Amino acid sequence: MKKSYLLLHSAVLLAGFTGVFGKLISLNEGLLSWYRVFFSALILFAILKFSKATKPISWKEKIAIGKVGLLITTHWIFFYASIKYANISIGVICFCLISFYTAIFKPLINKTKFQFSELMLSALTLLGISLIFHFDSSYQVGIILGVISSALGALYTIYNEKLVRVYESKTINFYQMVAGTITWGALMPIYLHFFPVETIIPSGTDTFYLLLLALFCTVGLYMLIAEVLRTIPAFTMNLTFNLEPIYAIILAFLFFDESKDVNTSFYIGLGLIMTSVALQTIISTRKTSKIQIT
Repeated sequence: MKKSYLLLHSAVLLAGFTGVFGKLISLNEGLLSWYRVFFSALILFAILKFSKATKPISWKEKIAIGKVGLLITTHWIFFYASIKYANISIGVICFCLISFYTAIFKPLINKTKFQFSELMLSALTLLGISLIFHFDSSYQVGIILGVISSALGALYTIYNEKLVRVYESKTINFYQMVAGTITWGALMPIYLHFFPVETIIPSGTDTFYLLLLALFCTVGLYMLIAEVLRTIPAFTMNLTFNLEPIYAIILAFLFFDESKDVNTSFYIGLGLIMTSVALQTIISTRKTSKIQIT
């Protein structure tokens, strides 16, 4: 269990860099997301080609995995749009709403009872977010896009939790990235019609950043997530990812000098988010211990 939590926090640290790459890469959110899944698919293809033989799966299974992958691709589009229309801080703070959406969506999808503890911990997270971030009307579009992004991210984690119990993580991620590449590639002409750009070919610098984003913050990150979901519930994982904005905001301050006052309310909000993560970790660990004892 300790190893799973170590992997989880390593994934959170990697995730903290996704917003930075979103700011560094000059492509718009649609092209950025497509190149991300395209390069990730190529990397995963190479990994599968040179790794030990994996269990073959049917086309029906591949399509089912791919459908879930479309959720993460669409999540990225809205996430990067939030950053482009606002800034890194807003994009990643809206990301914290994933735990709130998970607490709402998961019981509805799995037809189980709502967990009072999860709702309360999500409320604590929301309070922390409200203290850290003072909403600015000039960033209204970015905030709306970020809220949609977090809802899609929650749905992806809930459905992916079921897949990782049956398939290998690299197999899941490969077919998800392929599905995103094909589907979003087919829709790209329509997207570019409404959001035209001067060029669809990334510069040398953008290509370098895209490769880093694909290798470390996509393939590496989502393989870690898939492994973590084998032993840690989706809600716990999503709640722990509420620490991502803290890393991302610090990186934004260091690299982009984003104008955000770090005052007393920031530290109080940070404390509330960290408290919610710590409490859920304790609750989850105790539940696991009881199951093992039983």
